[in-house]
Amino acid sequence: MKIYAPLLAAGALLCPLMSVAGPADYVYYPSVTYGEKEIDFKAGSASKKDTPDEAAASIGLGYGATQWWFTEVYLKYKRELNENTKFDAVEWENKFQLTETGQYPVDVGFLLEIERPMDHDEGWEVKWGPLFQTEFGRVQLNANLLFQRNYQAAVANNLQFFYQWQVKYRWKPEFEYGLQGFGEMGDYDKWSPQDEQVHKLGPAIFGKLQLGGGQAIKYNAAWLLGASKAAPDNTLRLQVEYEF
Repeated sequence: MKIYAPLLAAGALLCPLMSVAGPADYVYYPSVTYGEKEIDFKAGSASKKDTPDEAAASIGLGYGATQWWFTEVYLKYKRELNENTKFDAVEWENKFQLTETGQYPVDVGFLLEIERPMDHDEGWEVKWGPLFQTEFGRVQLNANLLFQRNYQAAVANNLQFFYQWQVKYRWKPEFEYGLQGFGEMGDYDKWSPQDEQVHKLGPAIFGKLQLGGGQAIKYNAAWLLGASKAAPDNTLRLQVEYEF
């Protein structure tokens, strides 16, 4: 099985890469595993009636640099407006664990992402915010509050507010299930009108397959339904990680 693990990760690279960050967004966790290395593949597609489909994908290499800091570099791709898939951006993701796991009722972390789009008119995209997690028996709850802004962009823009949430029932390591939700509220200090906000939620599955020798394959996938007028009708997202 160890022999096939790198092949699975490489196979992800050969999958059709689909577009924009939005459809491939995933729920961040506040915990960090020191010394862990991973190859991370994410993909997603979104569809809405009378609107061209959009899709996104990324491939990343990450490392648990310390007991409280995990860092990862991604190459990101997108497809939109019925165009061909194209390379979109380079992203540097950093996650900081601020509390010991289980030390307090709620585990807390912090996210900092810096992205450089290929279109330099978009400037530098910076995303940050706190990450929260708690547990009740076999139920795990996550909630993240995120802020994003493009700096040195050709067009001035305001700080935007996003949220993520997740409920997961830890049935067994190989297969868990639950719900996920994502939202875009608009300017952090003046939310967009309700019909312009983006809210989507739906069922999700999760699992971790141990390969031995400190290797594992982790996966999660979700089918998200639009819960607001501006949201895509359907979003399908997938994340696969090879840990070694």
